[in-house]
Amino acid sequence: MTPQPVPSGPPGPHGPDGAADFDSAQRIMTRFTAQLTTQLDRLGHDGVRRGGRDRAPTLVAVAHGSRDPEALRTVHALLDRVRALRPGLPVRLGHIELNRPLLTDTLAALRGETVLVPLLLSRGHHIKQDIPEAVAAAPHLAVRIAAPLGPDPLLAEALHARLAEADRRAGGSPGPGVVLAAAGSRDPDAAVDTARTAALLSARLGGIPVLPGYASGSGPTVPEAVRALAALGHDRVAVASYFTAPGRFATQCASAATGPAAAPLGAHPAVARLVLRRYEEALASAPLSHPAATVGV
Repeated sequence: MTPQPVPSGPPGPHGPDGAADFDSAQRIMTRFTAQLTTQLDRLGHDGVRRGGRDRAPTLVAVAHGSRDPEALRTVHALLDRVRALRPGLPVRLGHIELNRPLLTDTLAALRGETVLVPLLLSRGHHIKQDIPEAVAAAPHLAVRIAAPLGPDPLLAEALHARLAEADRRAGGSPGPGVVLAAAGSRDPDAAVDTARTAALLSARLGGIPVLPGYASGSGPTVPEAVRALAALGHDRVAVASYFTAPGRFATQCASAATGPAAAPLGAHPAVARLVLRRYEEALASAPLSHPAATVGV
């Protein structure tokens, strides 16, 4: 049988008989399938990529720091609650001072995208100066700084719960007046934030008067706020501890109460939910970039 000549003319994009194109397509599909499998292997059960740019930004909780060892245990317990609420989310801790790891060390060890969530309850020097300065020392990171935890209705929920716990221990009621005991600051924005929390707590308590009192800075001290309520006829004044964790200020303020003295906010579930809310708010605000963008401050 006489062999037939191969058709002449320039081959098309698929080759003269289509076989070369078929083999090429097979190779492309094989390579694509291998790449897709690799990408899927990097995904966990929660759909978060385990490596690369698509991984969820690391949540760095920024605590103040304290010489009281119970403060560090409390912060770790709070972050354990955060991890339980969002499995797979990378969560780290950094302190402004007094405890390790320091925020600067935590940031130095990280790579990629990061959201800093201050475990602080109002605006002030730490929010406006200390944290941005720590971020400026980590130019290798894409960072966003979330707003402080307060004010927020979730904090009023946690404060109410802590007062109720103190009430049960004391065997009475929270009292006709409450002092919201806060750390204090010379920054007027901090006083505004604390006053808003006092109003939220008063509404949560059904209109019971709540006055801010401070352990330091400007404004009335906690004993002065207790005396002010006593002068209005409130002889049994409770103290709501507006501190993230135990420490010298919290203990000092609690001693001024003439009624129940509540524990600090600590690892209350509402605080853990608020940490994640601030993280999500920061992520929704703007693209991650450097220099850091501070949300809500």
